[in-house]
Amino acid sequence: MSERHILSAFDRDLEAIQAMIVKMGGMVETAILDAAQALDTRDEDLAERVRQGDKAIDALEERINEESARLIALRAPTASDLRTVLSVMKIAASLERVADYAKNMAKRANVLGQMTAIGGAGGSLRRMSKAVAEMLGHALDAYIHRDVALAEDVRNRDKDIDQMYNALFREFLTHMMEDPRNITACMHLHFIAKNIERMGDHATSIAEQVIYLVTGSFPDEARPKAESVTNVGVKEL
Repeated sequence: MSERHILSAFDRDLEAIQAMIVKMGGMVETAILDAAQALDTRDEDLAERVRQGDKAIDALEERINEESARLIALRAPTASDLRTVLSVMKIAASLERVADYAKNMAKRANVLGQMTAIGGAGGSLRRMSKAVAEMLGHALDAYIHRDVALAEDVRNRDKDIDQMYNALFREFLTHMMEDPRNITACMHLHFIAKNIERMGDHATSIAEQVIYLVTGSFPDEARPKAESVTNVGVKEL
């Protein structure tokens, strides 16, 4: 009876932590989409809400880590259960980093709002952000349902984000070469695109945590990646 009670207490505690992960994931997805909308529509109020909302996401990550540490200390989980708790902490860390990138996007949205708009850039970055937010949502769904196939699908889609980033890099480079007055704005836009690409990397890392959680090992093969245009010669651009 005592062992069953301990196990059920562990399950309850873990469920509560996983509920916080789901809540945090939803907050981060919203931050991504709102930051991209603020950039596209030059909405400074929305950008400020994204920046302020990052504090709540940071606080939730801290609470997840505290509860996870308490769970390990009090319940002495078995190897498989310990793997679950450690995966939760790593997923929370990835979500926090994605939220930081969204906050940085919102900061640059305010700066770009004072500059001449680069045609089509806001819409392109918004589409890229939506693709990353969908990846993140599916990675968390894979975690909730322990769905390795869905996690693998998320992992494979990282290449699509890389290709979108490469296309935007070429576009911004063209704008800068055509008119030097575009250089400052395009540099900000390039940093935003790079941040979104890194969000995709973190979504992929969450998917890989799911694979590890279910199978006990990380994928053997390196994740599919598109060749970065920043690593090739200018003549190829």
